[in-house]
This record gives sequence, structure tokens and C-alpha cells, in this order.
Amino acid sequence: MKAELLFRERIIYSDGAILEMTVWRVPMPVPPSRHFLKYSLFYGRPGERIVLYDNERGKGDHRHYGPREEAYRFVSVERLLTDFRSDVELARGETI
Repeated sequence: MKAELLFRERIIYSDGAILEMTVWRVPMPVPPSRHFLKYSLFYGRPGERIVLYDNERGKGDHRHYGPREEAYRFVSVERLLTDFRSDVELARGETI
């Protein structure tokens, strides 16, 4: 089985910020992740990462928020997208 694209979305905001989300189903987990997904959820500007969720080989599921990097507990794709979008809203000052 080859990798299968499940979801891709790209938004360019009027202030120049970029949101790009890509999720793939892969034939084998990306170690040390245990699920069969490879993902990269990015929000930032050219040359500036503000929020990034990914599961890089060797690091597993994790997120970057500003200068911080921390482990992320993957539950489901739906939860992943919700958590990412919440962080983007916070970074954009769109939450109450």
C-alpha cells in the first residue's frame, strides 16, 4: 500500500499568514508513533513558524508553539485538527 492523501487544506490570510494542513494514511506507523498517519499542520508566515503539529520520524507526535516544542498526545484526526485550529485561533488573537 502506498501513502494515501486524506486531507489537504491551504489558506492564505489577508495579513500574509499561511495555514497549511496535510494528513496522509501510511502503510506503517512513523516511529515512535503507533497510528498509521503522517501529518504536518503549519501556521505561520514566510520564514516564521508560529504553530506546527507533526509526527517526525524519531520524535513522534509533537507540536511547536512559538519557541516551545512539546509532545502531543494523538487521539484522533478530528481531535488533532481541533487542537491545531484552537492554537491557531489563540495565536491570531481570535479566541475569547
